[in-house]
Amino acid sequence: MLKVYAYKNCSTCQKALKHLKARGVAYQEIPIREQPPGLEELKRMLKIQGGRLASLFNTSGRDYQEMSLKDKLPGMAVEKALELLAGNGNLVKRPFALQGGVGAVGFKPEEWDRLFSR
Repeated sequence: MLKVYAYKNCSTCQKALKHLKARGVAYQEIPIREQPPGLEELKRMLKIQGGRLASLFNTSGRDYQEMSLKDKLPGMAVEKALELLAGNGNLVKRPFALQGGVGAVGFKPEEWDRLFSR
């Protein structure tokens, strides 16, 4: 089943969930702040994203900015960065959708239609 990590007050997350509902796509909604993706899911998504670690981070989020991750991330070990994400759902770009070896971060309707059609 498609897992969608989302934040209830995120308008982009709400658009993505509404999009899936309108297309009849079954999914499990998981609160990203309380239950961030685990290390294995993050590793899978990193592979899907072509190894682009920065694509997994919510770069406009307060936690990202307060931690100065823009400056720290380029020199950070991948495992350390993934541990940060797994430990703080505020750092994860959302929505974060994963189904087996298919996934997306952020919401682009055309991409979601291609990846998650029923």
